[in-house]
Amino acid sequence: MEWKSITFDWNQIRAFLVAAQEGSFTAASKALGVTQPTVGRQVTALEDHLGITLFERMGRTLELTQTGVDLLQHVQAMGEAAAQISLTASGQSQSIEGRVCLSATNVWAVYFLPDLLAKIRQRYPGIQLDIVASNALSDLKRREADIAIRHARPTQPDLYAQLLYETRGYLYVSDRYLENFPCPQSPDDLKEAALIGFDQTNRLLDYFHSMGCPVSEHNFPIRSENGLVAWEMVKQGLGIGIMVQEVAARTPGIHRILPELPGVPVPVWLVTHRELKTNRRIRAVFESVAESFRSS
Repeated sequence: MEWKSITFDWNQIRAFLVAAQEGSFTAASKALGVTQPTVGRQVTALEDHLGITLFERMGRTLELTQTGVDLLQHVQAMGEAAAQISLTASGQSQSIEGRVCLSATNVWAVYFLPDLLAKIRQRYPGIQLDIVASNALSDLKRREADIAIRHARPTQPDLYAQLLYETRGYLYVSDRYLENFPCPQSPDDLKEAALIGFDQTNRLLDYFHSMGCPVSEHNFPIRSENGLVAWEMVKQGLGIGIMVQEVAARTPGIHRILPELPGVPVPVWLVTHRELKTNRRIRAVFESVAESFRSS
């Protein structure tokens, strides 16, 4: 290895990588937590140092040059290596103090996490908790979260996943809906019903069709990828919706309909990175979440 030939600045490389991924200096500055001019200066300094042009400036957006495209694949490998270093170092921490980031869906974060977090804070007062409430799958490898509660088993081999339990989602209507519309008595009645959809409408259609319900996309006048928003629409009487039974049981004025339908299976997985599970504070939160679900 000719070490003297490696003279570039990692901060400049990182600025280039994030700018290429985000598409603009402004977006990159937000991702890195620095100012936009700082990102621009770092990228320009890297271009000057290497004697190449990495971006064509197209207004506020950036277009990679062919040289930039060629360089990017090597820089991405450096970024992955840097992330792995951070993961390994974090995994060796033996203190049950510090910050842990927990990701969950909007519905889970509101209806299930408060009681759970109170228990964790009581047991481990030195741990601070950041909650990412989103239906998007947080990238554990890139440290967007340390622990995630997901409804799909991860496929990445370097993630550790534990199935907590499996619940089911059923069809519900509110009192307000029944004031204006008849309650469906059979799956055929859903043909004329208004249904509240969420982001993966095709999955819902597959479910309804497998149950012999003659519904189409026209039955979904309102959709939202935010589970809390969709559930609020159901509560306000704007349509029929699917919700896990635990949340429905906590919601006044809500009624399950068509009980003969088996419901949608909703697995609950607890996920972390294999390296991070050796970290005592992350392991403490992970095991506390698992214990809470096992005992509920």
